[in-house]
This record gives sequence, C-alpha cells and structure tokens, in this order.
Amino acid sequence: MSGAADAVVVGAGPAGMSAAAALAEAGAHTVVLDEQAGPGGQIYRGVETVRRLRPADMAFLGSAYARGAGVVEAFRAVRLDYRPGAAVWHVGAPGRGGRRDVLYSRGGAASRVSARYVVIATGALERPVPVPGWTLPGAMTAGAVQSALKTSGVYPAGRPVLAGSGPLLLQLAAQLLAARVPVAAIVDTTPPGGWRRAFLRLPGALAAGPYLARGWEMLRAVRRSGVPVHAGASRLALRGEDRVTAVAFHAGGGERTVEADVVALHEGVVPDTHLSRLAGVEHRWDAPGRCFRPVVGPWGETSAPGVYIAGDGGGIAGAVAAGHGGRIAGLAVAERLGLVGEAERDFRAEDARTRRFLELGLRPFLDRWFPPPDAAGAIPDGVAVCRCEETTAGEVRAAVAEGCAGPNQVKAFLRCGMGPCQGRMCAATVTEIVAAARGRSPAEVGTFRVRPPARAVTLAEIAEMAAPGGG
Repeated sequence: MSGAADAVVVGAGPAGMSAAAALAEAGAHTVVLDEQAGPGGQIYRGVETVRRLRPADMAFLGSAYARGAGVVEAFRAVRLDYRPGAAVWHVGAPGRGGRRDVLYSRGGAASRVSARYVVIATGALERPVPVPGWTLPGAMTAGAVQSALKTSGVYPAGRPVLAGSGPLLLQLAAQLLAARVPVAAIVDTTPPGGWRRAFLRLPGALAAGPYLARGWEMLRAVRRSGVPVHAGASRLALRGEDRVTAVAFHAGGGERTVEADVVALHEGVVPDTHLSRLAGVEHRWDAPGRCFRPVVGPWGETSAPGVYIAGDGGGIAGAVAAGHGGRIAGLAVAERLGLVGEAERDFRAEDARTRRFLELGLRPFLDRWFPPPDAAGAIPDGVAVCRCEETTAGEVRAAVAEGCAGPNQVKAFLRCGMGPCQGRMCAATVTEIVAAARGRSPAEVGTFRVRPPARAVTLAEIAEMAAPGGG
C-alpha cells in the first residue's frame, strides 16, 4: 500500500494527536501512523477501552489519565487518516519536491506514504536501569507495570517492590495503592536533599500548579499507606536464581534486603530519538538530563528540511506541554503548506505557546529534585548492559581498553545495539560506560548511529514492497 499526503504524523500520544488535529482543521491531508492499537500514547494508553469496559478503573488511574479521554475524543472528531497498529521503521531523505517516504509495517505488510512534511511525535523511553539481576524474571520497568494496569487491569501478584526514582514511580505507587494492590516496599534512589536542590526553581514551577498539587497528593497517599519507603538507597541488586526473590541495597549507612516477587525499576525517561536520527536531525548532549536530544526550534522545526518534532521526543516536558507543543508544530506545518497565513498561525498558536511556556517552568524543578543517575561507571563488570546480545559492562570496558574510541566501534566488536530493540535499552548505558572508561564526556564519545529499519521487519515485507506494484 502506498500513498501521498500533505503531512504524516508519527505517534498518537498527546503531541501527535494535537499536531494532527491542528493540521486537519487547517485543511491538510494528514496521515497519522500510530504503533498502538488506539490513540493515547503511553500516558493515555487504552483510555477509550478503559472508559467503555472498565469505567470503575478510571478512579484509581487518576485525574491525569482521565483527562486523556477528552483529548482522544477531540482527536476522533477531526477528519483525518488515522492508521493504528502502524510501526514506522524508516523516514527517508527528501526526494522529488522535498517529499519524504515514511515506511511502516501494519498487519504483516510493509507500506509507504510520501509527504511534504513529517511530524515526529514518538515520545519518550524509560532510561535503562542495568543493575545486578535486572534480567531475572520478575524484573520489569515501572512503565511496563503501568501499561498492564491501563491496558488490561492486570497488576503484579505477590510482593511488588518499586525501586528507583522519578515522578512516574511515585505515580505508579499511588495508582497501585488506589487500586488496593499491596505494595511491599518502595526503594527510593533519589539522592537526599531533593527539596533543597529544587527550592530555587519553585517560583517557575508554581505556574504548573495542578501538577504540583497532584504530586503532593500522591506523596501524601504513599505516606498514609504505611508502605515502607527506603529513602536514599544506592547500589541496587536484585537477588534470586530462577526469578527475583529480593532486592538488596545500601541505605541508612548499611546493607538492607527486601523480599520481592516483582520489582518495578525506574530512573526517569529520555527522548525516543530513533526516527529523528534516521531523518537526519541534529542531536546534542543534554547534560542535565544525561541524554542526547534533537535540536528543536520554538515551532518544532529541526535541522532536517520538512521534519518537525513535537512532545517528549524533543525533550522531556510532560503530557500537557506535549499537547501544546503538538498544536504549535501542527500550525507551523499548516503555515508552511500555505493553508494559513503567518498572522493566523500566530493567533491560533498564542494560547498553546503561553500554556506550554508555563508548563515548561516545572521541568527545572523536577530535574533538580530527581536528577538522573550518574553511576554507569560503577556498573559491575558482570552486569548485562545489552539484553538482546547479552553484552556485559565488563566486555564494553575491555573493548575500550583494546582501543574502541566510541559506542559505534564497541557495537562493531560486540554487537551490542544490534538486537531487536536496536539499542533502545543499551545505547545510553554504553555511551556512559565508554565515556567513564575514557575519561571523556558523553558528548565527546557520542552514541550509536541508527540505520533502517528502526523496528523489526521481515524480508518478505521488504521484498513485497520492492516488487512492481508493491507498497
């Protein structure tokens, strides 16, 4: 299947939905390619189904999740070409007339759509947490636990322990407690002194008052629950033979152990940059966030002609800010298409730009309260950092000692980053280990190059698409 459009939006989370709606309202022929089965992205995952089939669950999933129902309704009300279950695996270089081919798989068939503009709204990925035992059955990411809770109402059985740091871990704890799911313990790796670090950024954060209020309520809910919270934890290790049975860590001046059947790990999120890299967008190291992120202008524009980025894929800002950013990018593309004038674009975007500015005031506050970990250099040699290829931290260090100057040379030697996830679960860690081993900054050593396909695709799909009359 092939086709053409004015614009392709990749992703139907808050940013993608808002960008697509703004484009469609302006009269653009808009195609939305969404890997999920329904709109909402990770933050509003399955919200239509939950509201229709499990309405009682809306209460424990919280007001931030419930807000997504209205966002999805507004998206559904706009006339556009929405294609769920479409996994995008390449964004091509500009061709004739500056059009780009976007290649994707859907229902076992590979297809392409050509567009003058592409809006990448793929959101964020959870930062990998490579600790001893993290590959044992029973070890999950907090996002995976939350996805199961939203999608199917499934929750961890036995003794779940939440381990790590960041707002998502706190939100998951509050959701599980509200659903009356017993939580065995919370092992909080946030460095002590969070309030003191963040205090000077509080004035800017006050503009996002509802978010702060929800955070305060979640903290109160955890404190009232009586769930043991081990603050200032470090040196996490998951114990067990065939599966997780306990979490060991250092806290309060000594070693501690908590029994567990399931461990939800989380250390914040980073932008998903696979497609933006394929599209040729410039990326830079973001020192406060300890990640690489694309260089994005105020309207979502990038260094790659015709490519815009909206939402957390351009920098972590949260769902509300992502929605405003999506509308801004959509209107910018509509203006480039000649569907609205510059003055009309500015007028329509004024409210979204103001609201996004206010929401962004919260980010420095959160970044200082929950700083990303800087412990890659201390990962034990025996810990796997690439789960797909089972490459250990020690093997990466040995490759550096043998002369590998950067992650791409390490990749060629050890195959880390070549598995099904294409480096999503190891790129950040390999960069940090190489940087620490060489005594350089991550900005200097760089990260994996991304090559198509960015997602798993069969040779049969590619062959069928390449055949005469194929997609």
